Amino acid sequence: MSMERIPVYFVPGLASSPRIFEYIKLPQDKFEMHMIDWIIPDKGESLQHYCRRLSVVIKHPDPVLVGVSMGGIIVQEMGAMVGARKVIIISSVKCNTEFPKRMWFARNTRLYKLFPTRLMQHLDKVKMIFPRNNKIRRRLELYEKFLGVRDKKYLDWSFKNILEWKRAVPDESVIHIHGTDDAVFPARYIKNFIPVKGGTHIMIIDRFGWMNEHLPRIISENEVFKK
Repeated sequence: MSMERIPVYFVPGLASSPRIFEYIKLPQDKFEMHMIDWIIPDKGESLQHYCRRLSVVIKHPDPVLVGVSMGGIIVQEMGAMVGARKVIIISSVKCNTEFPKRMWFARNTRLYKLFPTRLMQHLDKVKMIFPRNNKIRRRLELYEKFLGVRDKKYLDWSFKNILEWKRAVPDESVIHIHGTDDAVFPARYIKNFIPVKGGTHIMIIDRFGWMNEHLPRIISENEVFKK
C-alpha cells in the first residue's frame, strides 16, 4: 500500500506570483505541492481576517505551510487556523522584534504611507530611469517577471500590515530558513534559523538547488532540522 503524500502549501512574497516557486521540485511520491495566490483585501480588513479568507483554499488536514518573505508572516497567522502540522518560513521574520531598524522607523513614523506603490504598477517605465545600470535593470526585470499583483489597494494594505504586525514573541515551533546575505531582513536581527550561506532575499529563486536538496527532509522530519 502506498504511503499518503504530505500536502505542502506555498505562499509567495509581497505581490509575487506563485511562479517564484517554479524551480522548487519535491519528490512527487512523497509530497503534493499546492500554490496559493494572493487575494485583494477588503477595505480596512485586519491581517487575521485576511488570512482566514485566504485559508479557505487549503483543503487538506494537517498541511505543511511554506511562506516566503511576507508569505512567511501570512503562514504563521494561518497555521493555527488550518491546524498545520508544520510551518516553514523562508527569507522572512518570526516576529516584529526581528525587523531591521529602518522598518521600525517606518512603522513608528508611518512613513510607509508615502511609499510610491504606483511605481510597482509600472515597472517597465521605472526601468527607463536606469538606461545604463544593468544591475538595477536586471533586478527590475526579475521583479516584473514574478510580479503577480499590481493592485494599489493590495500593495498599500500589504505594506501597512507587514509593518504593523503585532506578533512580538516568536513561535518556537516555526522553522526558519534564512540567507546570511539577506538585505531586506538582515540576518543579524534574526535568531534561531537555518542559515543558507550567501543566500539573499530572493534565494528561493537563485538558490533553489539548496532548497530542493534540503526541503524534503525539513518537511518530513519530526524534529527541528539540524544543519
